[in-house]
Amino acid sequence: MLRPLAVLAFLAGPAFAQDITALPAEQLDWQATPEGVAFAALQGDRFAEAYMAMVELPGGLISPPHIKTADMFGVMISGQMTHVLAGADPMSGDVLETGAYYHIPAGIPHISSCISDEPCVAFLYQDGAFDFLPVTQ
Repeated sequence: MLRPLAVLAFLAGPAFAQDITALPAEQLDWQATPEGVAFAALQGDRFAEAYMAMVELPGGLISPPHIKTADMFGVMISGQMTHVLAGADPMSGDVLETGAYYHIPAGIPHISSCISDEPCVAFLYQDGAFDFLPVTQ
């Protein structure tokens, strides 16, 4: 049951932004890495802090085994992806399509793959700065 004072405190709190952010897809500023993965920043500097971004992986891309030092959360927008533990066959993971959710905990060696011919696009939130630390299998 909601308590009236708690509701008022919540509504008056700093959690509410003073403006609405609306960013049409055609206005996203995509920046490609040398490996062909592209990021479009939505909030935060991904190299310095927690951030939200769109990410696009080329169709057929299979990452080398790696870890991240922050938790990563994603929602699939298009394409088909798998995320598996390092050493597993990338095709053995659950196939994630439009609307699917994934969470990759910090420090878990894994392989991320865009298994579709078309690029894979996902919304990402990472609770710390972005990194990509290769590991041996």
